[in-house]
Amino acid sequence: MISSAHARTVANLAAASCLALLLGACGGGFSLPSLTSSSPPPEAEPGVAPEMPATIRGDEIVGRWGLASFQNPADRARTEKMAREQCKNPYVITAGSSGGVIMHLADQATPQELRLKGSPSGKNYIGPAGPTPGEQDREIVSFDGRVMITRFIDKDAATRYGNMVYVRCAPRA
Repeated sequence: MISSAHARTVANLAAASCLALLLGACGGGFSLPSLTSSSPPPEAEPGVAPEMPATIRGDEIVGRWGLASFQNPADRARTEKMAREQCKNPYVITAGSSGGVIMHLADQATPQELRLKGSPSGKNYIGPAGPTPGEQDREIVSFDGRVMITRFIDKDAATRYGNMVYVRCAPRA
């Protein structure tokens, strides 16, 4: 005769075996909501739009620029003057081979080709290909052909670099 303790152990093993067989057969028509792979793809993050053309062309920012930065908006005029004085050692933005511009990303020693990207809100960005605004992008805060002010999207880079002021070194054509 089987004792009740042994019967309970045998019943538990039988239940575990049946459960294992059921789960193993899930590849057929049976699927559990938490195990299904037919779930819809995740939606894009809110506030991130697909890439669209910028209202500023790459050839408009190619050239030699004096560069300085400010944190406090009250320092903008003084910083523009300081950037103008940097034209003796200019920051050079060149044209890229695929329509972009060659510039540095935050904390990168080697410049690379970046794209000018627009957004539905009308803002313009400079950054690598991908969603707008991306973490490596910088927003073009203002641009009048002679002075361009940018700010990095990444909060850490924005804190370290502030508002970047580019003042065109070449005389107006």
